[in-house]
Amino acid sequence: MNEKELVEHIKKVWDEAECLVDGQTVERSISVMAGQITEDYADKNPLLLCLMKGAVVFMGQLLTKLPFPLEIDYIHASRYGDELVGENLNWVYQPAPEKMAGRHIILIDDIFDQGATLAACVDWLKKQGAASVEAAVLVEKKHDRVLTTFEPKYIGVEVPDEFVVGYGMDYRNYFRNANGIFKVAP
Repeated sequence: MNEKELVEHIKKVWDEAECLVDGQTVERSISVMAGQITEDYADKNPLLLCLMKGAVVFMGQLLTKLPFPLEIDYIHASRYGDELVGENLNWVYQPAPEKMAGRHIILIDDIFDQGATLAACVDWLKKQGAASVEAAVLVEKKHDRVLTTFEPKYIGVEVPDEFVVGYGMDYRNYFRNANGIFKVAP
């Protein structure tokens, strides 16, 4: 597909998208989550790790609502890459292990779907000697195909078992900037 065809396809996908959670509702859920995280971590100097690329928008919004000392870094691990279906986990970047030792870590992710990527990241962080590891996700997809016993402590909104985009979640690397959570038909 050439660039012109791709752009036309993306426009068609967007025209057919259905808003599941509007931007105001997403913002309110981020504020509620920030309050919970503040209550739990304000005195712990946590390290927040953004799971790239999807969590960038969510983490940026969340950070502005956390009024206490914290540090940030990122992890880049993906089961999807530019594909629509996840396969094996590909580690692109891991922070230096010595940064994890003894730290309270909150892993920030865009969506909890099957949980395999988050669980692998949590396992790796624990092996690096983290004092504690929790996860905050903007979206939890409701279905019975979860691949792990790990569950995020902080969840923004729940959506049905649909392909969703917006607030960092993408379709072929598009729609990460959508102001809301939208169902698309890939």
